[in-house]
Parts: sequence; C-alpha cells; structure tokens
Amino acid sequence: MTDRAVVVVRAGALTTVQDLGRSGYAHLGVPRSGALDPAAVRLVNRLVGNPETAAVLETTVDGCALRPRRTVTVAVGGAPCPVRVDGHPAAWGTAVRVPAGSVLEIGAATRGLRAYVAIGGGVDVAPVLGSRSTDLLSGLGPPPAAEETVLPLGPDTATAVRGSVDAPPWPGPSDELVLRVRFGPRDDWFTAAALRTLVTRAYRVSSASNRIGLRLEGPALERALRGELASEGMVLGAVQVPPDGRPVVFLADHPTTGGYPVVGVVREADLGAAAQAVPGTPVRFTPVR
Repeated sequence: MTDRAVVVVRAGALTTVQDLGRSGYAHLGVPRSGALDPAAVRLVNRLVGNPETAAVLETTVDGCALRPRRTVTVAVGGAPCPVRVDGHPAAWGTAVRVPAGSVLEIGAATRGLRAYVAIGGGVDVAPVLGSRSTDLLSGLGPPPAAEETVLPLGPDTATAVRGSVDAPPWPGPSDELVLRVRFGPRDDWFTAAALRTLVTRAYRVSSASNRIGLRLEGPALERALRGELASEGMVLGAVQVPPDGRPVVFLADHPTTGGYPVVGVVREADLGAAAQAVPGTPVRFTPVR
C-alpha cells in the first residue's frame, strides 16, 4: 500500500478529480470535461510546484476533508472558503504544509461555488483518454469521491513552499455574471425581438445548474421557426434554447450533440466565472463579433 496518498474523510456535496480535460474526442461522443474554473486549477498547481496539467480536487459548495498519509504541500483556491488543519486556521490561496495523519478541512464556500485543492505531485488516478477528470455525463474517469476513498498521489516535486508566489492575485466571484456571446449558428431560428431580449434583459442563475450547463431563469426567447432540428454538434459555451425558451450555457460536461437550436456561443474565457456563479446571480449577455 503506497503512503503517497490522501484519504477522503468527508466527501462533501460533490468532490471530483479534475484536470484540464480530455480534448479531441468530441467526434466519439466524449466531451472535454475537466475543471469548470481552469484558471484556478493552473494557479493552485503552480503554488504547489505541479505542472498546470496535474489533477486536483474540485469541491462544490461545502468543501471536503482529507487526511494525507505523508506530509504534503497543499493549496486551496477558486471559491474563497475557510481552511483548517487539525482544527487550526490555515491559509487559503497560498501553499501550506499538511503533516502526515492530519486532517485538512476545506469549508463551505463563502463566495462562489467551487474550490480547488492542489496537492504536491497531483492526484494520480489512472488516466482515461489522456485525462484524469471525472465526467459526470459520460461516466468516464474516477467516480465522485466518497468517504474513505483513497486517492494516490504522484511524486512530490514541491520540496518547499514557493515564496515567489505565496500571495497571488485571486479574482473574487463577481456579483454579476457578464457573458460575451457571439450569435449563431442558429440565431435565425429566433425572432429579432428574442435576440434583443437576450442581450438587453437580465437573467439569473437557476439552482438547477450543474457541471453540464448553466441554466438560466428569465424571459423566454421566442422562436421564428417552429420545426425541430436534427442533432448537431455542440461546443463548450453553446447557448442552447430548449422548448421553454430559457437559455442554457453549456459547461465542461456538456453533451457533444443536441437537437435544440443554439442561439449563440459564449467566449470560453468567460466560463470560469460562470463556474463560480451561485443560484440567483444576475446574468447579462453582451454581443461580440
């Protein structure tokens, strides 16, 4: 039994292994998956001396608790949250050492939704199609963490806390989510009034949102065409409009095909903020070319 591992003491609402995803398999029906906030993943990995592609843990809403079998370097970022080691406060957003056998507690997010836990050496579960990410839609990758799950770690390359990046700038979750959207490919399926509505009216994040899509509450978009589309390819950031007219922004675990019309596509750079938008967050779309 390897001692380069952490044991899950508390799994929280949803804790999954994520990296930067498995690109290049959409033609096989496999979405990219990966962390919903990739910028946060890159930064926590940098803090512990990992390559940016190393696998981390993504927690949702209420964090998790871990017990390392060996002393490890850890950084918690993404959504701000309390961090404790054996009950004592520890730093969020910077690298800390956690002794073997201690309990690292990642608490509930105080803002945003998803925290990211990087551990020196990275979470070393077996890769599937080149990625260690859990894909909730297809079931690829390791299952979500459960109590007593043992997660192996790779060789620790971080022998000391990196002083040069011990206080990086962390953008806080925004009070309003602004999504830049390019119309198409099926904007002609909607009335001119619907397109104006999308970019002039306010929406709110629905509690039904998940890793597959950001579901929105607000004014319905009226169709100009009443038929049905044959299934066609879907991309990250696609704004699909189901029959109720309320837009859904596709996130990392989105299906690779779909039959509802896509009115536009959100720029990928804006989707990390979408990952941290709590239910009720105001959402505005702004058109770009």
